[in-house]
Amino acid sequence: MKNIGQMLKQAQQMQSKMAEMQQSLEELIVEGTSGAGLVIVVLNGKGEMKNIRLDSSLLSPNESEILEDLIVAAHADAKSKVEAKSAEAMKELTGGIELPPGMNIPFS
Repeated sequence: MKNIGQMLKQAQQMQSKMAEMQQSLEELIVEGTSGAGLVIVVLNGKGEMKNIRLDSSLLSPNESEILEDLIVAAHADAKSKVEAKSAEAMKELTGGIELPPGMNIPFS
């Protein structure tokens, strides 16, 4: 019975640490860039776009297709950084034990 109590206590501690990690990821701000800094996309740790900065040289009607491609590339860059930070945080939380495929952080 003592082992079950200990396991429940550890599970509660892990749940608390998980909630703290998710909160810190929500506060995380990551920038993705493309076009040598002509486009910058800012995401939070949940992958939500918070800001976008465009160099004025891209605001010409003749540059719209290039601008669209650069925005997509900058978003992909920022998203990969968010995923890397999330994976790093999870690795720290679990002591290096990897999650099963399909389980990602944040869970929401």
